[in-house]
Amino acid sequence: MEYIDLNSVKKRMDKRIFLNKLVKVLFLGSTLFGLVVLAILLYRVAVDSMGWLSMDFLTNLLSTSADRAGIRGAIMGTLWLMLIVGPVTMILGVGTAIYLEEYAKRGKLHSFIQTNIANLAGVPSIVFGILGLTIFVRMFGFGASVIAGGLTMSLLVLPIVVVAAQEAIRSVPGYLREASFGMGATKWQTIKNVVLPTAIPGILTGVILALSRAIGETAPLVVIGIPALLIPVPTGITDNFTALPMQIYYWTLDSVMTAEYANLAAATIVVLLVVLFLLNSVAILIRNKFQKRF
Repeated sequence: MEYIDLNSVKKRMDKRIFLNKLVKVLFLGSTLFGLVVLAILLYRVAVDSMGWLSMDFLTNLLSTSADRAGIRGAIMGTLWLMLIVGPVTMILGVGTAIYLEEYAKRGKLHSFIQTNIANLAGVPSIVFGILGLTIFVRMFGFGASVIAGGLTMSLLVLPIVVVAAQEAIRSVPGYLREASFGMGATKWQTIKNVVLPTAIPGILTGVILALSRAIGETAPLVVIGIPALLIPVPTGITDNFTALPMQIYYWTLDSVMTAEYANLAAATIVVLLVVLFLLNSVAILIRNKFQKRF
């Protein structure tokens, strides 16, 4: 007496194998779609910027003449912006995550804060621009300065760092905390010496993603009135400034009247990508160093 119908099993196996192949092809297509779009974008930008990327382009200041225009001011403004966004976002984001995971009592208030932080990550960037315009530009009177732009960008990317840091802290094994408490360490000593060093790779991953978004955002800077005019190179956090995304935005608009501005915008995109890759590389090297230790 046969308990298994071999024909039925074979039909089911064929169906499962076909479904497995179909899902594999769909996932491969999803991956290739993103890569192909990125490749087309990079190719188009590289072609348009060819012949315009030069040392003079990197070192010259803005000019009304496309042949003499440079982006030294925009590069320095972007770096100044990151000097504000990086420390402010990391300190506030990690501090919030530590409080929510290690000190705050679980309850309705905790759930309310957690839900709002998660929702803030999906709020359009222009809303944060309006918030920065109201608080930092008008209320505090910072104007279109580096500190106003940096704090506005910090608000924009703060939820990303908080959520990533919370996940990293939550993933620290409980036995490490128990061993630390068993040795007589206080809660803060456990956090400082055990939890944070173990969670630092995950935290840095969130910071990398946050900085990557901040360096390419344009809408908040447009709202708070960051110009792309002939202004001096910033030398402090209270100086007016412009940034690479703003320069790309304005040159793209101006390309309707002057075609050469489209080439300048493409060349600036290449520089922005290089700056982004360099900043990310430094952060990834730091993250990998901590991953080897813990």
